[in-house]
Amino acid sequence: MKTQSSWLRGCRRTAAVILSFFILPLAEGGEMAPPPLASAVQQLRQAAGHWNVTTTRYGANGAIAAVASGTWHFDWVVPDRVLSGRAVIPDWKQTAGMLFYLNERRSTLEMASVGADGQLLVMSGPAGAETRTTAAIPLPDGRRMLQRYTRYGITTDRFETRMETSHDGGQSWKAGHHQLFVRAPANRAEFGNRMRHRTRPQPYVPLT
Repeated sequence: MKTQSSWLRGCRRTAAVILSFFILPLAEGGEMAPPPLASAVQQLRQAAGHWNVTTTRYGANGAIAAVASGTWHFDWVVPDRVLSGRAVIPDWKQTAGMLFYLNERRSTLEMASVGADGQLLVMSGPAGAETRTTAAIPLPDGRRMLQRYTRYGITTDRFETRMETSHDGGQSWKAGHHQLFVRAPANRAEFGNRMRHRTRPQPYVPLT
């Protein structure tokens, strides 16, 4: 019986190895991205470039507190993987540096930003989704805050976002701000030496 059991285990292992030879070449040869990763790459490509942004900020009571115009710009650092950017809202004297990137091994799409206060904010979400959230952020009053960022109404040259906050671990959310992004006209003099956003589909290139 022991010999028969060992023989059966060996057969299963052999079958698994043989099956892997049929599966792996198909995945490697086709170089097709899993749907969530392909969607994340498209998000990065769509975000690349220069944007005129209208930001609407909401008060604690949900009413509009302020509206201001600004700009966002994203350039490729690593094509189809990492964008670096800068957000400026002159009326509010706000400037922030940003990274927007695909973490392929974790299958997440993440955005990191840091402003004049030096506080790094990182939002992360599933690669195939348009929503990203922060980890819990400690507040001076002892509470912990979550922030949630969602893109919607997306076209080639326009999209909207909303930022929401939660102080009860995500059980309820309040509007923080809304942003409308409209792609700015290309300026050859400004962007001539930079990597431009891609307007045509590109083949998926997995990390090695």
